[in-house]
Amino acid sequence: MKSSNLLKSIGPGLIWAAAAIGVSHLVQSTRAGASFGFLLIWAIVVANLFKYPFFEFGPRYAAATGESLIEGYARLGRWAVILFTVLTFGTMFSIMAAVTVVTGSLATQLFSPALSPLQYSIILVGVCILILIPGRYPLLDKLVKVIILVLTISSIAAVSVALGTPHRAVHGFLHPDLWSVAGVSFLVALIGWMPSAIDISVWHSLWTIERSKQTGHRPTLREALIDFNIGYIGTAMIALLFLTLGALVMYGSGQTFSSSGAVFAGQLIDLYTQTLGDWSRPVILIAAFTTMFSTTLTCLDAFPRVLRRLTNTLFPKVEADAPKEYLYWGWMLFVAGGALLLLTLLRAGLTVMVDIATTLSFLTAPLLGYLNFRVVTGPAMPEAARPPLWMKVLSWAGIGFGVLFGGIFLVWRFLIS
Repeated sequence: MKSSNLLKSIGPGLIWAAAAIGVSHLVQSTRAGASFGFLLIWAIVVANLFKYPFFEFGPRYAAATGESLIEGYARLGRWAVILFTVLTFGTMFSIMAAVTVVTGSLATQLFSPALSPLQYSIILVGVCILILIPGRYPLLDKLVKVIILVLTISSIAAVSVALGTPHRAVHGFLHPDLWSVAGVSFLVALIGWMPSAIDISVWHSLWTIERSKQTGHRPTLREALIDFNIGYIGTAMIALLFLTLGALVMYGSGQTFSSSGAVFAGQLIDLYTQTLGDWSRPVILIAAFTTMFSTTLTCLDAFPRVLRRLTNTLFPKVEADAPKEYLYWGWMLFVAGGALLLLTLLRAGLTVMVDIATTLSFLTAPLLGYLNFRVVTGPAMPEAARPPLWMKVLSWAGIGFGVLFGGIFLVWRFLIS
C-alpha cells in the first residue's frame, strides 16, 4: 500500500467525523456527564461498539463495488429503497433542525445576543448554501480537517486541566435516578446519536465516491477502512472527553443545563472557561461554533446528495429531464426550508429538539442497520470484501440490542409511565 494512495484516500472518514462530532458530543455527551457523572461511560462504549459494523459497511461497500449504499439497497429490491426513503423523510427535518439550532445558539455567544438562535439559524443556513453551491466536496474536505484538529486539541487541554482541579458535590446533592422515565428517555436520546445516526453510513459511501472522483484514485478496501477507523475511533474518544468534562465540572454542582438554546450555549462554553481560564473563552467559542457549523454544513450537503440519488433510483426518467445539479439544489432548498419551518412552528427548547431528533434516530437504527447488513452480505458484494464472522455476529447483536432496548423504551414510555 503506497503512502501517496493512502493520503488520497483520507478524507471521507474525517467528513464523517465532522458530521458525527456535533450534537451527540457537544450536547448529549456533556449532558450525560453533567447529569450522571461517569455512570454513562458504558452507554457510549456500547453504542460505539454495536453501531460500528453498520457505519463501517458504508465505506466497505463503496470501496469494494464503486457504488453507494443506495445502489446496494436497489439491488435488494425496490422495497429497500422505498423503506430507506421513508426513514430519511421521517428523520431528516428533525436532524437538520437540531444541528442548526445548536449552531445558532452558539452564534448568540460568539457574535451578539441581539439575534435569537432561530434568526441565526436562518442566516447560517443561507451561508452554508452559498458555500456548497460553488465549492461542494473539495471545500468541505479542506474545512473539516482543520476544524476537527482545533476541537480535539482544545478538548484534551480542557479535560487535562479539569482533572487537576478539585471538585466536590454540593451539600445535599442527590444522585439522579437513571432508571426512571426521564433517565431512560435521556439514555435512549444519548445512544440514538452516539456516535451519530446510522443514516450517515449512506453519506459516507457517497463521500467515498466523491473523494475518488476528486483525486482520481479509487481506494482499496484497506485504505478506505483505515480512513474510516481514524474518524470512528477519534469520535469515540472525543465523546468520552466531553462526558468527562461535564462530569468533572458540573456533576454534583447543583447546576443543570437550560433548555434555552442561548443559555445552554453559554453554559457549555463556561465549562471550558472554568477550567482553562477566561483567556480561553474566544478560542473555545470559535472551536465549538466551527465544529457545529461543520456539522450543519455536512448535513446540508449530505441530505440533498442522498435525495438526489434516491430520486434517480426510484424515478430514472427524472435524471434525463432535470440535471443532477438542479436536483441537488432543489433538494437542498427543500431540506433547509423544512428544518427552519420545523424550528419556527415548534419553537421548542434546544434540548427538547435534540431529544426528539436523537430518539427518532435510535428507533429507526435497527432497520437501517439491517439494510446495511443485507447489502454487504448480498451477492453483489465481492466474496473477499464481505465482513468477517466476528463483524457479522456483532451486527446481529447490535440489531438485537436496538430492537430490544427500543421496544422496552416504547412500552415504558407509553404504557407504563
